[in-house]
Amino acid sequence: MMDLRFDTRDTKPKLRSLRILTLLAAAAVCLIVVCGTGLKTAAVCAVMAVYSLAMMLALLWAFKEQIRYNPYSYNTIFYFGFAVFSFSIFITYAILTVKALRSPDIYGSLQVIHSLLGSAKNYMFFTSPFIFVFSGALFVSNVSLIRHEGRRLVNLLGIILSFLLVAGSVALFFFDYYVSGSQREVMIHELFANFFAAVYLYFECMLVGIIVADSIAARHEPRKDRDFLIVLGCGIRKDGTPTPLLKGRLDRALRFREEQIKESGKDLIFVTSGGQGPNEPISESACMKRYLTEQGIPEERIIEEDRSTSTFENMKFSKEKIMAADPEGKGKVAFSTTNYHVFRSGLFARRVKMRAVGMGSETRWYFWPNAAVREFVGLLTGHLDKQILILSAMILSYLILTVICYR
Repeated sequence: MMDLRFDTRDTKPKLRSLRILTLLAAAAVCLIVVCGTGLKTAAVCAVMAVYSLAMMLALLWAFKEQIRYNPYSYNTIFYFGFAVFSFSIFITYAILTVKALRSPDIYGSLQVIHSLLGSAKNYMFFTSPFIFVFSGALFVSNVSLIRHEGRRLVNLLGIILSFLLVAGSVALFFFDYYVSGSQREVMIHELFANFFAAVYLYFECMLVGIIVADSIAARHEPRKDRDFLIVLGCGIRKDGTPTPLLKGRLDRALRFREEQIKESGKDLIFVTSGGQGPNEPISESACMKRYLTEQGIPEERIIEEDRSTSTFENMKFSKEKIMAADPEGKGKVAFSTTNYHVFRSGLFARRVKMRAVGMGSETRWYFWPNAAVREFVGLLTGHLDKQILILSAMILSYLILTVICYR
């Protein structure tokens, strides 16, 4: 089982092993092509199967080490999502190896390239059971959300995503089911199909990676040695009391403090973070402070941060308050938010260079999936330049392979 302890590594993991593996695999393939006799295709496929399996293991190692270094990172998403994709490539080449051993006259060298070209489509079909189950559960939870919370565009995100996932998979299956015509017409068809599959593949890998990263972050329990605990604000009621969502964050923070005192004897300082919205009678910070004092927390153990209007500002301004109280920066920081929001909040904390570890409060079962979709969209819009670069590289690779195969 993976050791998923947070913040136990001081340096970012490097994937130098992938470069070495790629060079070794390329050298082995060249050697087989130049010097090999007989079952060349089977040997090349075996090398590719071993290479993709090794790549999957390297990505999983990087995923684990990234969590030890910084669990709230886009790299965490990439590593796990593309480790699953590497496994699908391994399955493809393992099957092709067996077929090439059984029928060496049928499976030639071009079949190896065709298999690599079809890896995106194979991945879609390989993961289609997960997509259908996930989409169905997302649809059901979203219908329940609309029944409880009303019909608003933001409450339809889960239904929209579930429809796009299923429609994309089904559309490619029927589009790619049968094709005829001249070689040029077939190539154009394949160019479009592989372009679509590459885009779908990228976002599905990201979706899988985000689901795993979110789940790990939401379920993680920080070590009971914290000096500061930031409670992230959200909307309050018109009478100035916390909403159920905010109350859940506050109760989670109180429970953590109680457990820490019981376990280590160490008390902590709360940082209530949240400004005043246009329809709010007081700031979210003041609302939270009042709630905490009502639960018996001394006022001197509460620091108010009442300027923030977003999660990023929550972390930025809370860090300023903590640095004012602890100029040497030796204090250990945790934060409390709702379960679906932990990963993205942690990402903002690291962006302002604060090594805080989050904890998640529970929310209603039908609310979590749709909120997670919003987080998914929010995460995708961050680091947009990196997203475009990787997606463009994937699309270009599949289009070049298509042209090679049909020219």
